[in-house]
Amino acid sequence: MYDDLKGKTVLITGAGKRDGIGFAIGEKMASCGCNIVLTDLDSEMEGLNSLAGELAKRYGVTGTALGLDVTSQESVDVMVAELKNAVPHIDVLVNNAGAALGVPSAVHTYDDAAWIKTFEINFHGVYRVSKAVLPLMFGKEGCIINMASKAGKSPLPFNGAYGCAKAAVITLSKVMAKELASFRIRVNAICPGLIMTGLQKWRLDVEAKWFETTPEEREKEKSKEIPLGYFAQPRVVADLAAFLASAESSYITGQAINVDGGQVMEL
Repeated sequence: MYDDLKGKTVLITGAGKRDGIGFAIGEKMASCGCNIVLTDLDSEMEGLNSLAGELAKRYGVTGTALGLDVTSQESVDVMVAELKNAVPHIDVLVNNAGAALGVPSAVHTYDDAAWIKTFEINFHGVYRVSKAVLPLMFGKEGCIINMASKAGKSPLPFNGAYGCAKAAVITLSKVMAKELASFRIRVNAICPGLIMTGLQKWRLDVEAKWFETTPEEREKEKSKEIPLGYFAQPRVVADLAAFLASAESSYITGQAINVDGGQVMEL
C-alpha cells in the first residue's frame, strides 16, 4: 500500500483482459486507493465495463471504462474528450497496450503490414496517447509508465517487429523523462520477461506448433532460460508499477527496469 496514491487518477491502456498486465496494474492501483480509468478496443467494452465496475465496488474507488484504439488518432482524440468529461486531472498514465502480429517470421519474410501494425500499436501508440493525455497531467507532479519488454533489450528471433518496437519505447521513455522533468512528470519503462498473461499463453501455443511440441513442454523449456526458473504472474509487474507511481520512487526517472526473473542482467 502506498498512501500517497490515494485519490489519484490512473489511466491504463490495453486493460481489457482479466489475465493481462493492464488489469493487474489497475487492480493494484485501485487497492492503493486510486481512481481507475481502463481503456481498450471498442470490441472489449462489455468486459471492460465489467472490470471497471468490479474494481470500483471492491475498493471503493471510481472505475471508468473508455474505448480506445491506440493506432487511431481519431480514437485517441475521442477518448481524451470523454476523459475530460469524466475526470479533472490524470496523475498517472500507464501505456500498456501491446501486441505482436505476423509472428513467427524472419525479417526477410515478415509481412510488411504486420510489421507496421506492430509498430503502430506498441510504439506509435505510446507516443500518440502520451501526447494527447499530457495536457491533463500538467500542473501537478505526475508519472508516466511505458510498458516495454525484455525483448526490447534482448530480442527473440522471428519476432523482430515486437522487439524493435519495444526498444524504441525504451528510448522514447528516456527522451520523455528528460523533456518532462521540468514539469515534475517522471517517466519510466518496465521491461517484463516471461509473464503468464493471455498473450503469453498464445505465444506458447504458437511456439509449440512451430517446434512441434505442446504448450506445457514449451513452458518447461522456456523456464530453463530464467535464472529463477518460472514464469511470473502479472501482479509482479503491477507491484513495480505502483512503486514507480508512488512517492517512494520520487528520484527515479528515465529508467527501463527489468522484471524477468534474471534473464537480462546488465550494468
